[in-house]
Order: sequence, then C-alpha cells, then structure tokens
Amino acid sequence: MLTIRLQRLGKAHYAAYRIVVQDVRRHPSSGKVAAYLGSYNPHTKEATLDKEATTKFLANGAQPTPRVVRILEDQEIELPKWVNKGNTDRKRAIRNPEKLRKNQPKEEEATETEA
Repeated sequence: MLTIRLQRLGKAHYAAYRIVVQDVRRHPSSGKVAAYLGSYNPHTKEATLDKEATTKFLANGAQPTPRVVRILEDQEIELPKWVNKGNTDRKRAIRNPEKLRKNQPKEEEATETEA
C-alpha cells in the first residue's frame, strides 16, 4: 500500500520537507520513493505540489498522512471520501480541572473572612 507523507530535508533547526509517495513499510528517510509530488516549508507555510500527479495517486488509493491532508486541503485538492481526515477539533479535555489555579479558592477572601 502506498502512502503520501513528508520526508524531512534541510539543515539542523530549519526543517524543510518533500512530499513523497512511498510504500507504507518503508521509513521516510530510506531512498525507496515511488514519486516526488512537491515540497513544503513549515516556516513560510509555502507548499508546491504537482496537482495532477497527486490526484492520480489519490485516485489509485494512496493514503495521505494527517499533516499532508491539511496541506492538500490548503492547496484545494479534492480528496476522495475514503481519506481519513483525522481529528478536526483541536480542543482537548482538561484532565484535572480542580487543580487549576483559576478553580482554587482565593487566599485574599480567606484572610478577610477570618478577620
């Protein structure tokens, strides 16, 4: 099975990524790549893609990773219905809300009531 994923490039502390089509069983840094579709720079949020090749691989069943799905949606590439878009809501549940500082009783109020 093929996947569309990011392959890290660039120097230390300044990453840039290639968007590649690769076998799922391969590690992204290995040289076995089926096709190069484009590039993505996370610092400038600039992405360049070959839209025809991308739609061809999506039509043939290549599954994009969640980050690539967001890049493809930003580039206005139509995704098939079967593509897993991941979790769209980014709010997480707070584990222990009673431990939050804003939920603790005020110390000023406690000292005023004692006096």
